[in-house]
Amino acid sequence: MSRRRTAPAQLGFDALLSNADQVNANRQAARECADLPGTMEAALPFYRSLIDRYHAAMRTGDADAVLAMHREAHRLALKLNNFEPGICADDDAPGCVLDRETRAPDGIVPLWGQSGSFEIAVGTMRVRIDIEGLFGICSGHFVWPGFSAHAVELDRPFLSETGYQSFLGLSGAPKPGLTPDSFTAAVVAGHVRRELKGRLLAIKPEYRRGKEGAP
Repeated sequence: MSRRRTAPAQLGFDALLSNADQVNANRQAARECADLPGTMEAALPFYRSLIDRYHAAMRTGDADAVLAMHREAHRLALKLNNFEPGICADDDAPGCVLDRETRAPDGIVPLWGQSGSFEIAVGTMRVRIDIEGLFGICSGHFVWPGFSAHAVELDRPFLSETGYQSFLGLSGAPKPGLTPDSFTAAVVAGHVRRELKGRLLAIKPEYRRGKEGAP
């Protein structure tokens, strides 16, 4: 039995419907984003203010405000991207530009919502933290940002044999008073206690060779 083929005219009609749906979706998004800046020049000061508000909400443990500002940041980037997907597709995408231009200076603990790199100490272990901002991989799905932990002293025991450990998908409501450094220190300490049973691991030689400070 031969299969019934879809006529080219039908395919063309389906494409028109799909295009119309996308146009309508973009119009709806434009209405929702009408009060947001439409240029990067105007968006950067707005986004810095958003980070300040986000930081305050995290410090007071206001989960509803935190998630609302996640959505606001993504709507801003979507508008700057002409309501097309890919707001973090490459270095020039709006989400990446907003994140990069507001990133905390290296070595300085960022505000909540900023990306940054800084050092913490957990017991005698020194750890360099790279923390995500509002456009991180976990943004909008979890209150807490994802972060990665890197060994500072490669000749000393660490969280893993590679000198690297990522922490993504951390669930739970925000807790008043926490800052990015106290939060990451608590997560790392909990990992050592629960997953490693209090025993740090020696970094393998192949992960120490050629790195700064390695023997």
